Formats: sequence, C-alpha cells, structure tokens
Amino acid sequence: MRRKMMTSLVALILVVVVVVVVVVSSSYNINCHSRDLLLSYSETLTLALNSTVPQALHEASNHALAELPRDPRRRRRRRSVPHEAVLLPDWEALVLLPSGANGGGGEEASCLFSNGAASPARFAGSVPSSGRAAYRCVLPGGVRRLRPFRSPRLVLPGGDGAAGEEPSPEMLRWNRLAYESLSTPDDVVVFAKGVNTRSAAAAAEVRCVYYSVHGGAAPSSSAAAAISAAQEVFRCPHPPPSPSPSPSPSLEVGAELRVSLATGAADATPIPSLASYRPPRAPPAHGSPAAPRSLICACTMVYNAAKFLGEWVAYHAAIGVERFFLYDNASDDDEEEGPLAAAIRRLSSAGHRVSSRYWPWPKTQEAAFSHCAAAHRDACRWMAFVDVDEFVFSPDWAGSPRPNRSMLGSLLPVRPNIGQVSMGCYEFGPSGLSAHPKPGVTQGYTCRRRAAERHKSVVRLDAVDRSLANSVHHFSLRKGFRTRRVGTVRVNHYKYQAWDEFKVKFRRRASAFVADWSTAVNPGSRDRTPGLGFKAIEPVGWTEMFCQVQDFKLRDATRRWFGVAGPHGTYKMVWE
Repeated sequence: MRRKMMTSLVALILVVVVVVVVVVSSSYNINCHSRDLLLSYSETLTLALNSTVPQALHEASNHALAELPRDPRRRRRRRSVPHEAVLLPDWEALVLLPSGANGGGGEEASCLFSNGAASPARFAGSVPSSGRAAYRCVLPGGVRRLRPFRSPRLVLPGGDGAAGEEPSPEMLRWNRLAYESLSTPDDVVVFAKGVNTRSAAAAAEVRCVYYSVHGGAAPSSSAAAAISAAQEVFRCPHPPPSPSPSPSPSLEVGAELRVSLATGAADATPIPSLASYRPPRAPPAHGSPAAPRSLICACTMVYNAAKFLGEWVAYHAAIGVERFFLYDNASDDDEEEGPLAAAIRRLSSAGHRVSSRYWPWPKTQEAAFSHCAAAHRDACRWMAFVDVDEFVFSPDWAGSPRPNRSMLGSLLPVRPNIGQVSMGCYEFGPSGLSAHPKPGVTQGYTCRRRAAERHKSVVRLDAVDRSLANSVHHFSLRKGFRTRRVGTVRVNHYKYQAWDEFKVKFRRRASAFVADWSTAVNPGSRDRTPGLGFKAIEPVGWTEMFCQVQDFKLRDATRRWFGVAGPHGTYKMVWE
C-alpha cells in the first residue's frame, strides 16, 4: 500500500514539474519572440558609440555615448548598434543611424525625448563621408529647458520608443565638431567647427587624430600634424595602413575609422567627430584611359530651390556648363520623393548632368565650396561657383538668335597662369512683383540697382590653393596663378525677390562668416539689405525698392532662346 502511495506521489510531482516547465518555456519563448521583434527594429535605434578613442575624448567633451547591456538570450545576429545625434541651431536635432542602416522609404517617424515628449522626424538624406542615414526633428519646448540635452530615440512605425534602463547620451554640440572628411590620393580633407576662426591657425598647432569605432575593442589611435589649416578646412596625412595582426597596439583591422582634430598640448583631447575616414578611390588600372574632364562645371549650395532649378540649369547648360553639383543644405523639399528630387529627375531625363549631395551642416557655405573644389578636381577643369538666383550673362549675347555651348568657354583665358575669372554682379529688385513669377526669375525681375555689387568667379580647379580657402566669391590661388577681372561678362543676381521669397532668407545665412539676418550686428555691412531691419517684416514699398535701371537684356534673350510665344504677348518657357 505504501509503495502504491509513493508511486502516485512521484507521478503527481512529475506532472507538476511538466506543467511548470511548459508554462516557463512558453513565457520564455513569448518574451524572447517579443524581444526579438523589438530588437529587430531597435537595432537601428540603440545609442552606443563603442569608440576606441582614449576615454578622455568622451569624458572631457561630455559627449560619451554609452553601450546598452547585451542580452545573453539575444540571437547571434542581433546586436546593439549605435546612432548619434547633433544639436543644431534653431533647436533642431540631426539623428544619424548606424552605418549600413536604411532610412527613408516614406515611413513616418518620430523622435522620443527623455521626458516623454515627441516630435515628428523626417528622413533628410545620407551624410557624405560615412553614408549614414540622417533624420531631422525639432526639440519640443519642454525639452529645451532640460539639462543636459539628451539624444532622442528614433521611433519608426511598429517600434517601441520606451526608454531603456540606460539614459540616453548627450547630444553632440555643433559649435565644436569634426563633421565631414574627404579622401584624396594625397591627403585627407577634414571639415570642423570650433578649431579655427576666420584667420587660419598654424597647421603645426593642429594634430589629426584617427581612431577606431568598433564593438568594444581596446582603445587605439594614430595622430599626425596637419598639413594645412584654414577656415574650417584642414588637410591631414592619411592614417598608417592597417597592420597585420600583432600584439602591439594599433588601429584595429576592419574597424570604422574616424578622424578628429586636436590643438594645444600633445595630450590635448580631440574634439568630437562624426567624420568617417574612407581610403581614396583606386586609380584607373594601368593602361586604362582616365575619364575626360569637363571643361566647365557649376557648383552651388541650395535650400528649398526646386522651383528655381529648372531655369538655372537649362540656361547655364545652353551656354556651356556641362555638369552641375548641388549641395543640399537641409532643404525642406529634399525627401526622396520631394520637389528637389523630382526636379533633378526631370533635368536628368532631359539630358542634363545634375547631382545632389546632402550637406546638412548650417553656415558652412565656404566649407561646401572647398569640398566641391577638392571632390571634383579630376572631373572638371573649371568650376563656376554661382547661386541658383545668379545667371552668368554677357550683353554681347543679347542679339544672338540662339544660345550655344561655346559662349561661356569663349570667356575663359588661354594664358595658363590665369587661375580665376572674376565677374561683377548686378542686383535685381522685386520689380513691382508681390509673388514669384511663374515663367522664371529672368522673366519677372527686370529692374536693378545701377552699380555692380560684389563678384562671383569661375575657378580653374588646378590653380586652387591647397588650403582650399575661399570667401564664397573667390578662392585663394596657388603661387604663380592670378585672378583676371572681365568686363564683358557679368552676373545677373536676382537677389531681392518678391517678399514671400526673400523672407525665407531670414532662416539663416549660408556663410560661416556673415551674421544671420536676424542677428542685430553690423547694420551697415554690405551683406545687409538697405532699409531692412533684423526682423522678417516687409518694409513699406518693398516691391519698388532696388529699382534704378530697367534691364531687359537677359529677359529678351531667354524668351527668344527658350520661350514659345502665346496669345496677347505671353510666353511659355521650356522650364515651366
């Protein structure tokens, strides 16, 4: 009897154990499955800079990005991946996904901040040096009062934005940051805020620091003196080649390399960096012909310029510009399916060679032009640095029945020591208009100021000084080259447009060295607008301002070249 009871008790215990195992296993599987779903999404959202820069780089700059603890139950293919955020002017955060993480796709996204506040996040593009996808979002009012400024978490549809146990790291600060790099066959061009003022520091005072960013590897770095330093542009030697495996400390093979800058003492902490290092492209194979260089290209920075682009490209292509390089300064119309992308597709379909590079960095027009000159030196012989509201024109062309692609080239000097052609600018006013002229700026704005103001340049890229220093209007040239001022060609600058267009400029000036329109300094500067204060308030009589000379030369020429006559003296332009 006792044996029978013992057998029953053992059986009962076994049943209970089986039930417990089933329940625990089910709970574990559900939790793991849910966690895997979350991790599959949050891989692109986790904040963890596994930087191997010496610890002082992050502690001293107060920008350390902490790695989230790994879950031992996570599948091998699941891993914690870093993303970073930069606090830009106007209370805007630029959130960068990890290398290789996809962005965009038209999905709605949001930024979730440490206090639970959220704001819409918009895919903006991929930054040049690293190719990392970037999103932009505005800090809500409540977040702006918090200290420190914590990085937001990016939340995509179906994702969980709940904060983890680890606090978000602080956002990187825009006023002290290495933000881009460009590798050439000879060196590495680094772009950075907070190292130089307008007057260049001696290159010997600047050190280029390369460090690896890889999952928890031991700290390693390499440093060398800068070759040149001017404005926000620094030229550095390439890092040492990746070594064969050895016990000695060095840059880790296969790790992402970043480049930063340091000044002062030998042990001074480098500034924070988002600038990834990539080796230069391999030269053509021996015996393979290099691609021919275009004679004339054009480079410009754009912001919400889609509606101006067709007219500007069609006109300049007709007079001899072969390629167009656009630096998109975080336009509101820069989405994958937005107006800017659509305008570029239309122009490409029409046979124009137009490319766009996402350049989200504020007040960096000089740096963008330096980047353009260095990046396209092998593609173009001459580069015209003109804005989308500027049109190169010679009054001698006014009587031509049609444009031809030798017009602009005929103005370039034959003498090899001329490194730059400078052209005076004539500024046009609103010409009585209160809205953007649908046929284009050349058709609507026909009244200008009498005297020329400022100048723009067409630059021989081989003549540009190694420092890449420029003032937007012209470049510093290498020894032995000089600038030639030409009087037979000018730039029609449609600067003072209808008020609704002009007031957009109050967002921010593009130049690093010119005060923003709303900053109450230098009221008498030539960079200011006469009669305009520091607020975006339309002055009385704006539509008739800046009108001293009626000038129809370019309007009439472009009507003849690109227009189709309609009823009642109207014209339909090809870019409409």
